[in-house]
Amino acid sequence: MSLADIRTDYQRASLSEEQVDADPVKQFSVWFQEALNAKVTEPNAMSLSTVNTQGRPSSRIVLIKELDQRGMAWFTHYTSKKGEELAANPYAALLFFWPELERQVRIEGRVEKVSDAESDAYFNSRPLSSRIGAQASEQSKVIANRSLLEERVAKMSAQYGAQVPRPQGWGGYRLLPDYMEFWQGRSSRLHDRIAYTKNDQEVWLRQRLQP
Repeated sequence: MSLADIRTDYQRASLSEEQVDADPVKQFSVWFQEALNAKVTEPNAMSLSTVNTQGRPSSRIVLIKELDQRGMAWFTHYTSKKGEELAANPYAALLFFWPELERQVRIEGRVEKVSDAESDAYFNSRPLSSRIGAQASEQSKVIANRSLLEERVAKMSAQYGAQVPRPQGWGGYRLLPDYMEFWQGRSSRLHDRIAYTKNDQEVWLRQRLQP
């Protein structure tokens, strides 16, 4: 079979303007809970796309860790590639894809760092091995081999024991959405797309998009 022959005809559900909440963040919460109920594989996994100073985009999978009316938050190293790109251009796009439900959600907006208190609280809730790993790794920086990384992990484990402090360059980001799009797969590629755009008065406007 050639790549051009690979296709899926989506038939699980539909999506109408009458079905969705007027608030896209509330609508996202509904869909996220349905993804949890459906036991979607890693429903909290999202593609994060950033852009550097040369206009080149890059994407990677991160995990959403907080959701409220402010937006969607995740945690990482501020000195990583994505951190450097967000420092230069504080706008990003998120994409959730839940194939078991034939759904995806696109989210765009401005990104800001969460408070130190929020970063501390989440860091201290992580498993010990993850906290040690955050201390040992200089995320996105070149390293000669894995043995050096494992040596750092052993050193940090011996140095801190169970009391691992949050690294100074590690913390959270929150995307403040101004665009959200809900996509429900439909038969014959006539997908349902409901988009929300926030206007200058901070009011969400809802529209149907053609597939």
